[in-house]
Amino acid sequence: MESKISIFLPTSNLCNLLVLVFFCFAACPSLGRLSFNFYATSCPAAELMVSNTVRAASSNDPTIPGKLLRLLFHDCFVEGCDASVLLQGNGTERSDPANTSLGGFSVIDSAKRVLEIFCPGTVSCADIIALAARDAVAIAGGPAFQIPSGRKDGRISNSANVRPNIVDTSFTMDEMIKLFNSKGLSLDDLVTLSGAHTIGLAHCSAFSDRFQQDSKGKLRLVDTSLDITYAKELIRKCPAGGSSTSNTVSNDPETSFAFDNQYYGNLLAHKGLFQSDSILLEDGRTRKQVEEFANNEERFFRSWGESFLKLTTIEVKTDNEGEIRQSCSFTN
Repeated sequence: MESKISIFLPTSNLCNLLVLVFFCFAACPSLGRLSFNFYATSCPAAELMVSNTVRAASSNDPTIPGKLLRLLFHDCFVEGCDASVLLQGNGTERSDPANTSLGGFSVIDSAKRVLEIFCPGTVSCADIIALAARDAVAIAGGPAFQIPSGRKDGRISNSANVRPNIVDTSFTMDEMIKLFNSKGLSLDDLVTLSGAHTIGLAHCSAFSDRFQQDSKGKLRLVDTSLDITYAKELIRKCPAGGSSTSNTVSNDPETSFAFDNQYYGNLLAHKGLFQSDSILLEDGRTRKQVEEFANNEERFFRSWGESFLKLTTIEVKTDNEGEIRQSCSFTN
C-alpha cells in the first residue's frame, strides 16, 4: 500500500515534510500499524465517500462538525479508536449517561451504508469516525490533511470504562494532564486538542458548577475567573429551573460554527465556557501556548494536525485484534 503523507504545512518544503514524517513515527507508537492511503487499492473512493457524506450532512445542520469531533474524542479516549462508542445495547459505552448527549451517529451510519454498497466488508467504522472528524474540521474552515487508516472495529464496549477515561469539565489541570498522558498525549496536545471547543454545543449542565442558586431561586456567578458579561449571558440562556440537560449554548460565543483560533481569544477574554477551559489560561504551564495560539492561527492549525494525528492513533486495533463490522451499531 502506498504511504504518502500530505498534512497541513503552510510553508511546506522537503525539510518540513521530513520533520513531520519523523514526528509521526516518533510521537505516535501505533502509527506504524496503519497506512496513509490504506484504501488506495481496496476502495479508492473511500475517503471521498466519507467526505461527501459529512459535507452533505453539515450543509443541512451546521452543528454536525462539532458533533463528529466530539464523537471521535469519546471513541478514542475509551478503548482506543475502535468505534466501540457506536455499539448499541445495555451496558455499552453509548448507553452511559456521559455519552447520551453525543451526536453524529446518523452521519457515520450513512457513510457506512454507502461504503458497503461500493466496497462491502472493506472500510471499518473506526476509520469512518476518524476520517469524518478530520473532514468535519476542514468543512468548518480548519486545516485539511491526510491521516492514516487501517483501524479495525473493536468487539468490546463497556459503560464502566467511560467515566474513568474522559475529561470532566470540572477537572483540575493535574487531572487533565494525568489522563492525557495515559493516552500518550502531551501537555502541548492537551492545549491544542482543547481547541476543538472552537465549534460545538454544550448542555447547561456541563458548566452549572460555575454558578450557584441563591435563596430567591436565581443563579449567581461563583467562579470569578469568568467574564461577568459573558456569565450573565449564560445565565440568560440557562435560567434556574430550566432544563439543564436540554438547553444548549455554543462552546465558542463569537464564531460558533467556524473552526478557527477564536477559542483561545475567548480564553484571554475570560470567556472559556468550562472550568477545564479557563484553567488553561490560569495555569502557568499552559498560558503561553494559549496566548500563542490566540495570536497565530497558522501555528494553531499546524499544531492541530500533529495532535490530531496522535489522537486518532490511540490504542488502535489492527489485523485479528478487531473486525470490519457490517453495521456500525453491532458486532458481526
